Amino acid sequence: MTKKILFISSTGGHLNELMQLKSLFDNYEYNIITEKTKSTIGLKTKYKEKIGFLVYGTKHNIITYPFKLIYNCFKSLYYYFKFHPDYIITTGAHTAGPMCCIGKIFGSRIIYIETFANINTKTVTGKLVYYIADKFIVQWPDMKKVYPKAIDGGWIY
Repeated sequence: MTKKILFISSTGGHLNELMQLKSLFDNYEYNIITEKTKSTIGLKTKYKEKIGFLVYGTKHNIITYPFKLIYNCFKSLYYYFKFHPDYIITTGAHTAGPMCCIGKIFGSRIIYIETFANINTKTVTGKLVYYIADKFIVQWPDMKKVYPKAIDGGWIY
């Protein structure tokens, strides 16, 4: 039986890192979730029904962020039950946190890859997911000091 894998990340650098794993796509039944922006909408043409979108929202807009976060939590729940993945693989950020929590509650295995951009500090999502991830991967050896139980996976670029 083919494993179902959900790849999820926010847009930008996190999505760029996640897409470095696209060689895995053909080996599994997969779906991708990211934020809907001008730069990601074109992915619908390539991945068709394999891609889903959440609302774009950064934590920097303190007025709208809470509402977008709540909406994305519910939409993540919808996507989770639509795809029901065996594994959730993510490179972060805030978009992925709710999905990882939902997946953990309902029995999916969580694989978190801490962003390449952080060499010696924790990300907000990394702080949350570190405790629930089945595998927590860092891309820099120094990050093992920050996340002692992490696996040094090296760069994904």
